[in-house]
Amino acid sequence: MIMSDIDLIRGLALENAVKYKGKADKKFVFASVLSKLPEYRDMQEKLHEILDDIIPQINSLPPETQRQELMKVNPSFFNTKEKEERNIFAFLNIKDWEKVITAFPPSPEKYYHIGHAKAIILNYLLAKRYNGKFYLRFEDTNPEKVLPEFYKIMLEDIGWLGVKWDDVQYASDYMDLFISCAEKLIKEDKAYMCFCSAEEASEKRNKKEDCICRNHTVEENLNFWQELPSYPEGKAVLRLKIDMAHKNTRMRDPVIFRRIDASHPRIGGKYKVYPTYDFQNPIMDGYFNITHRFRTVEFEMATELHHYIRKILGLYDTYTYEFARLNFEDTETSGRKIREEVESGKLIGWDDPSLPTLRALKRRGFTPEAIKQVVVESGITKAAGATLTWDTLIKYNKRILNDTSKRFFFVKEPVEIKIEGDKGKEFLLNMHPSQDLGKRSFRSTGVYYLEKGDIDSFTNGMLIRLMDNLNFIYDSKTNSGKFHSEDYMSFKNFTGSKKIIHYLPKDTSQTVKTTVFMPDHRLLTGLAEKSIETLKEGEVIQFERFGFCRLDSISKDEKGNNVYNFWFTH
Repeated sequence: MIMSDIDLIRGLALENAVKYKGKADKKFVFASVLSKLPEYRDMQEKLHEILDDIIPQINSLPPETQRQELMKVNPSFFNTKEKEERNIFAFLNIKDWEKVITAFPPSPEKYYHIGHAKAIILNYLLAKRYNGKFYLRFEDTNPEKVLPEFYKIMLEDIGWLGVKWDDVQYASDYMDLFISCAEKLIKEDKAYMCFCSAEEASEKRNKKEDCICRNHTVEENLNFWQELPSYPEGKAVLRLKIDMAHKNTRMRDPVIFRRIDASHPRIGGKYKVYPTYDFQNPIMDGYFNITHRFRTVEFEMATELHHYIRKILGLYDTYTYEFARLNFEDTETSGRKIREEVESGKLIGWDDPSLPTLRALKRRGFTPEAIKQVVVESGITKAAGATLTWDTLIKYNKRILNDTSKRFFFVKEPVEIKIEGDKGKEFLLNMHPSQDLGKRSFRSTGVYYLEKGDIDSFTNGMLIRLMDNLNFIYDSKTNSGKFHSEDYMSFKNFTGSKKIIHYLPKDTSQTVKTTVFMPDHRLLTGLAEKSIETLKEGEVIQFERFGFCRLDSISKDEKGNNVYNFWFTH
């Protein structure tokens, strides 16, 4: 170990001491050293000895002396200030004493993707920040679109995001409320029954012309309304009477109730008339005193209408803020197109590893915390929507998995190689370079499995280091090796071509069959170390020199042996 490395290690220990009231923590300094000097992953025992010498010395110094010493080696440390947690909701100017109630209203008809997650998380985080309440509300008043299985699917997916709701509501439970509101507006001559076809109504709306049905009396409208459940579907609708010349087309006498024959998954055929989204949504918000709602910009034109409906019904008026959508670059998010590709077999399902659906992200091994960080960092703005890439999501996810994922060896396309002079030994490897996550045991016999791709890259006379094990000289003529040394410094000081690789001992008692399903649908097969038998399904680990993977399932081969099936995370 050279002096410059000692200086760096001492500087990192001083930083930790100054940051934490004069006492450096060996565990954190150890992790910092490995981050700055990754070559010491193979010299961890020696690093522990160095830290056991340096840290007590530093911790014995007065805090002011520690600061003076750190100023000598790293003055830039004092030029940065720790950032306070950013309050992304500051623009709302909410006072600490104000009551905050938010909601997110999923429609139980499709799988949600990361774009939907933004609205869910923002509404939840706002309530959480101000110790308020968050309601999850199923907007299920169109029985033609409601798919019963999605009630459970959405609870699972939204719950996986780490969102904890104070109550789950179903708009279909409040049909009598919507009907009574509609009758109130008819009696006040603020709504009327319309018998125009959809085409006729659209044409008059575009021309800003009043519909002749506007001239019905209140009594006529009430009679027509009572008869609506018996009408054929499509014959009549209930419309608000606002202004057919309004600049906002959403305000031009919108439909608020219509006749629907379909049976509802939760309430069956009890009702034959159902409210539109633009009627039930503002009523539910106002009726339950929802104080704030975040939603995407496609709802912006509806905002004026929703405020108007709550005003004429005398309901609490919710503050809504529309933000730009979070778009995913070069990735399909259209539910219709995804459904077509699932049905055609192009995709394995809504959890296909190429998709950004919450189901797919969970199955691949992405974490809810990474998604939350992406949402917060993308901000809340009406400007052009933020574009998310896989690389961005991977960056946030990797930060989290790096500190929590155990390390193992996986060898795809294994090729046998013998190392002359390797006497064999039993040895232990850490499951994590800096965290105490346990150890894995190996027993070598001088014969190993290496990846075909690695062997193809070797050149004659190259020094190869088997990670945390030994070094050997490669002989391209015999495809074999000759023992050179064990210690890392011999490898580091070698002046010729060299390479560090992973491996597995050639021993069926130390390996298990393993597959890795890739995002492009390739299925990689190979061997992994037997230590993965300690994993539970759903656990995310890192295969050294390969990537993070999630254990998806454990199956049996034709001989009844376990096969460990992983999905590649990134």
